[in-house]
Amino acid sequence: MANSGFQLLGYFLALGGWIGIISTTALPQWKQSSYAGDAIIMAVGLYEGLWMSCASQSTGQVQCKIFDSLLSLDVHIQTCRALMVISVLMGFIGIIVSVVGMKCTKVGDNNPATKSRIAITGGALFLLAGLCTLVSVSWYATQVSYHFFDPNTPVNARYEFGSALFVGWAAASLTILGGSFLCCSCSNEDRRGQQYYRQSQPSTAREPNVKSSPPEKREEYL
Repeated sequence: MANSGFQLLGYFLALGGWIGIISTTALPQWKQSSYAGDAIIMAVGLYEGLWMSCASQSTGQVQCKIFDSLLSLDVHIQTCRALMVISVLMGFIGIIVSVVGMKCTKVGDNNPATKSRIAITGGALFLLAGLCTLVSVSWYATQVSYHFFDPNTPVNARYEFGSALFVGWAAASLTILGGSFLCCSCSNEDRRGQQYYRQSQPSTAREPNVKSSPPEKREEYL
């Protein structure tokens, strides 16, 4: 029961992290315009994400424009896009695989060793999804901070960390933590399954010896 509860905890943590990864990918607030320094307070706030750039006016109106060209974007934006899409796909596959391999479900094979290996595979997929998200968000944040402290960047063109980056860091942490729980909770079960197989092998090996005893007794009577 303890392992089942540990698996459920890891699964729901990873599921929440995967939802956060989807939100991070869709949010346009990866970086926002900075008002630091002697810059005049502008009436328009600028936001930029992986897919679009938005302008928020003081009246509450928000206008967004999707990036027209893919090849004209910076390398780090294209790479972050690819990493986030891969994270979403691996998290989706990890959800399905983990459900099949968890101890509390009856889906799939009844063999505990096989189910534990499937659950470990789902946990590994969650770990990879969290790592891809962490690399993507951290790399984007590094580029934002580099241009912010670059003296050649105009003060009015500087950006700071957006809310999507913090959501991405939290989502990556939850996904990695949940995947680790799934992998650790199944290690003992896998060993027990292997012991069961080893114990069952000697019993099957003795059956031919028992069947061969009657012919030997018949030869003695002859």
